[in-house]
This record gives sequence, structure tokens and C-alpha cells, in this order.
Amino acid sequence: MSDLLERLRERGWRMTAQRRVVAEVLDGEHIHLTADEVHARAVDRLPEISRATVYNTLGEMVSLGEVTELATDHRAKRYDPNAHRPHQHLVCARCGTIRDVHTSGDPLNQLPAEERFGFTVSGAEITYRGLCPDCAAAA
Repeated sequence: MSDLLERLRERGWRMTAQRRVVAEVLDGEHIHLTADEVHARAVDRLPEISRATVYNTLGEMVSLGEVTELATDHRAKRYDPNAHRPHQHLVCARCGTIRDVHTSGDPLNQLPAEERFGFTVSGAEITYRGLCPDCAAAA
């Protein structure tokens, strides 16, 4: 389970009913929802929440660094609440399912100095691709 709600409260983020519902929808492990999926789930909890409110709230959470925005394979952007836990992603090339993976070692150490071209590297995003069990079984 992610600690998104707790992190937002600790930051003193004003927790309106709409913001709380969006944060609750995103809270958890392996959560990588699109804005439309967040909206659909939020409407189940708070029918009057607007799509614009969901988009604005997601944008604020990304700006705060509490949620990470992911773009994979020209699909809709997805939102990951596990912004403070180092991890990589495993993506199904067919259905787009995304899972968090926790690899051993620091990916920054895997980039040889001669391949850095003078860059001061501050982060790395690694995406593993393949077929999920359901798509592999259907192939």
C-alpha cells in the first residue's frame, strides 16, 4: 500500500472531499491509472466530482512530487502514487498492464562513466517490456 494520503496530509495539503477521493483512488501498490480511470473510480465514491477537478488534482500531486506521471508506448499518461519508493516498471507490450518492480542495485551505477558523455546523471528510468501471463497465454 502506498502512503499517498499520509504524505499529502504531512505536507499540509488542503484535503477537500474531491482531493481526498482522488488520493484514495490512487492509493495502493501497482496503481497506474489514467486520468479517465481515476475519474471513473472517483465518481463511484463522489458522484459530483468533475473530470476537470480530477485532472487539476492529479496535476497538483505531480507538481508536489507526490505522484509520478508515466507515459508508455504512446498510450494515455498514467499516474503512480509510489513516487518516494525507488522502483522500475514492467509493462505488457500487448495490453499495457504495468507492475512495479524492485530490482537490486542502483541503475545509476550500471551506466559506465564513458557512456555518460560528461552528463551529471541524477536519475534513471528503466522499463522492462514483455507479455503478462494473460497475454502470453492468449498468444
